[in-house]
Amino acid sequence: MFVTPAYAQAAGSGGTAAFAQFIPLILIFAIMYFLMIRPQQKRVKQHRAMVEALKKGDQIVTQGGILGKVTSVRDDEVEVEIATGVKVRVVRATISQVLSRTEPVAANN
Repeated sequence: MFVTPAYAQAAGSGGTAAFAQFIPLILIFAIMYFLMIRPQQKRVKQHRAMVEALKKGDQIVTQGGILGKVTSVRDDEVEVEIATGVKVRVVRATISQVLSRTEPVAANN
């Protein structure tokens, strides 16, 4: 008598209503993953592969905008010649781009 039919119907569908409230949050997370997180992970993976493939003679650009030629490669740093006789050491992670790669000499058969 004191419970109206509308309250009685709402009490029975509580489980599906709670799940329906989480659907927009799940969709937002999925959209954020495919538009932001996944491309960033791909870019980091490409940068890591580029930095690991550095070798002597490569022309590079650092994040600070310095252009130079790699003269030696060590574990975590690279020595770069930015002018004739001027060499600087830079951390590998600060290299933003490889302009030209040196090709290995092919063995003559």
